[in-house]
Amino acid sequence: QFKVVESGGGLVQPGGSLRLSCTGSGFTLDSYAIAWYRQAPGKEREREGVTCIDNSGDSPKYIYSVKGRFTISRDNAKNTVYLQMNSLKPEDTALYICAVGSGSECSASDFGSWGQGTQVTVSS
Repeated sequence: QFKVVESGGGLVQPGGSLRLSCTGSGFTLDSYAIAWYRQAPGKEREREGVTCIDNSGDSPKYIYSVKGRFTISRDNAKNTVYLQMNSLKPEDTALYICAVGSGSECSASDFGSWGQGTQVTVSS
């Protein structure tokens, strides 16, 4: 069965850091663009991904609210994409969901293969 599995979420204080992982199971991620989306409590999943990385790892993309705080990276040897989140804010609280693109580039991909997500809660 082809799927992605997220991990690394948890409870952290404002200003803290977490690193999320998205690991492919049953297939290799290295041919695909990978994105992270989020869904805040009581809200729909955001239509725009928080960040996206091409299969090459070049020129990752971020939404404005996380630029300079979040970093996406990939280790194809480990079949894993990471999301390093620093300087976390309460408004970052959400279920973070990994999604596999239909192609190798973020700009040319649809994202329809979703993981179950990992919960991130930022609170003092």
